[in-house]
Amino acid sequence: MKAGIVGLPNVGKSTLFNCLSNAKAQSANFPFCTIEPNIGVVNVPDTRLVKLEELVNPERVVPATVEIVDIAGLVKGASKGEGLGNQFLANIRETDAIIHVLRCFDNDNIVHVDGSINPIRDKETIDIELQLKDLETVEKRIEKVFRAARTGNKEAQKELQALEKVKAGLEASISVRAIDLSEEERTEFINSVQLITDKPVMYVCNVDEAAAASGNAYVDRVKAAVANENAEVLVLAVATEADITELETFEERQLFLEDMGLDEPGASKLIRAAYSLLKLQTYFTAGVKEVRAWTIPVGATAPQAAGVIHSDFEKGFIRAEVIKYNDYVTFGSEAKVREAGKLGVEGKEYVVQDGDVMHFRFNV
Repeated sequence: MKAGIVGLPNVGKSTLFNCLSNAKAQSANFPFCTIEPNIGVVNVPDTRLVKLEELVNPERVVPATVEIVDIAGLVKGASKGEGLGNQFLANIRETDAIIHVLRCFDNDNIVHVDGSINPIRDKETIDIELQLKDLETVEKRIEKVFRAARTGNKEAQKELQALEKVKAGLEASISVRAIDLSEEERTEFINSVQLITDKPVMYVCNVDEAAAASGNAYVDRVKAAVANENAEVLVLAVATEADITELETFEERQLFLEDMGLDEPGASKLIRAAYSLLKLQTYFTAGVKEVRAWTIPVGATAPQAAGVIHSDFEKGFIRAEVIKYNDYVTFGSEAKVREAGKLGVEGKEYVVQDGDVMHFRFNV
């Protein structure tokens, strides 16, 4: 599961990627600096893991991770292959969610590909290219389904109706995620087409340091423009975040953040938001050898969660022993949780909750 960072050339994508990942993307003041997509595996900040480490004192701690991809900048005409369009569209299609960076600051020393600062125009430039590509995909699908619908196939007729709705929306410059479709239409017919503008999106407003805590007029315009998309908007002073990551000690970083009126790096908020955007959650295993955060999709069952550790755990699943995170913290150890009768024994139907501390019993 990975989230792709997209945006016009030179809006701060690679600088943001550098904040998030130990893999340093090339960053410079000219378009098309990033050509091949850079991929970083980023630790998900989680205070619960820190607390479990304090209680268990294990030999090692392993956090959950999320994959972030820095994708080449897109320009007008990308859907027809302009610039690095074909490559951009292929790379973004492979991601599960989109982090869309918008430039929301003035600085005459940093060129803008369109010559002026207008995040709404920038957003629409990318939206239109993605919508055009989706329209091409939908039209091909309609051609195929139309033949089956003409023969009286009821399912094909329902699919055709859903596709026509999407086609009309895209022609009106509405991204698929914002088109009014029923749950059945989405799950039965549209999700499988894997349209780019149907991917969940988060907008990152890249501001200057002065606007890091409260935003600015550009940010307000972005929030109004995306109100119908059910999308999160994060405000981040990306260049300043990059400066923070260069500081050597935690204390220095905290002092810098306090001066800006922030309680934690914006990059940490973004990583957690990306994790949530991908519909991921965390469960823990806790023992003297290792305390570890495991990543699973929201709604995963106990056997599926076990399978993340090893496929044999899922195949031979017998039961899961589950401690709620708050109970673990309240009682201070697994032994005391057991004594208090707070350890749950769950079967194959159990849906894992975010923060569960789990042991699995299996037989292969």
